[in-house]
Amino acid sequence: MALARMRRGESGMNYWPGFVDALSTLILGIIFLLTVFVVVQFYLQQEVAGKDTALQRLNAQIAELTNLLSLEKTGKADLESQLAQLSATLSTTEGERDKFKGIAETVSAGVEAVQGKAVTLTDKLQNEKKISSHALAQVEVLNQQIAALRRQLAAIETALDASEQKNKQAQSHITELGQRLNIALAQKVQELTKYRSDFFGKLRQILGNRPDMRIVGDRFVLQSEVFFDTGKADLKPEGDAELDKVAGALIGLEQQIPADIPWVLRVDGHTDVRPITPGGQFNSNWDLSAARAISVVQYLISKGVTPKRLVAAGFGEFQPIDTGTTEDAYRRNRRIEFKLTER
Repeated sequence: MALARMRRGESGMNYWPGFVDALSTLILGIIFLLTVFVVVQFYLQQEVAGKDTALQRLNAQIAELTNLLSLEKTGKADLESQLAQLSATLSTTEGERDKFKGIAETVSAGVEAVQGKAVTLTDKLQNEKKISSHALAQVEVLNQQIAALRRQLAAIETALDASEQKNKQAQSHITELGQRLNIALAQKVQELTKYRSDFFGKLRQILGNRPDMRIVGDRFVLQSEVFFDTGKADLKPEGDAELDKVAGALIGLEQQIPADIPWVLRVDGHTDVRPITPGGQFNSNWDLSAARAISVVQYLISKGVTPKRLVAAGFGEFQPIDTGTTEDAYRRNRRIEFKLTER
């Protein structure tokens, strides 16, 4: 700057060095602003990525809670059936108790009648002053009958007490059974949910991060093109390779899940909404989707998966996940789904 002033003094009106200094300062300011903008944009991208991850985790939790609710409804129906049976037993016991009460009332009336008869005979004996041996025998017999009736009444009262105690025990058993069933149901649901998460995690790990594979709620979804050609239900060689991985994970899962948990892997076949070409191998999308699901199940069985742990289902075009009419929507709807659920 000093040199510039000296030159300016020497040459008169020379503004060029000042202009260069101002332009350099302006460029440095612009570079600083661009740096700040890039840093802010980086942190904003990190924040948006964190929100997306949290949203995916919440969606997974919602799907698990939905499945838990369906399992709890099934367990509740079983519990209500058992409670109905116990209630019927309780009603029968109450009927027996009422019957015993009626007998007791009849016996009490008989006792009162006999007592009244005994009092009458005693009065007659006292009034007549002559007590015969026959009358004494009748009085003795009546006294024995009264004693026997009293013993019967005591036995009936004992039976009534036992019946009431049985009712109390039955009600206590019903309450205890309901609590135990609720606890057992919650434990089974938690265990099956854990194994489902582990199974889906293993499938994602062994199949890799493929664009044609995704988890939707409680289902593991693969596009049909991975396994089948268009309009066909015969597995492709590359589809066999992927199913080998699924079979290995499923066999490992069979060894982990306890035998008392009734679970199955349901294989669902789905197609797009476009109808089957007339004269082909299949008459409808129902037939095609069911045949594809059966092909997958049969292949898994051939690889060592227990048949009773597999279910094949065909849904045709009636369960779409994309209601659009584009080619991409059709491709998304042509799929094979794996769902780990209760039997």
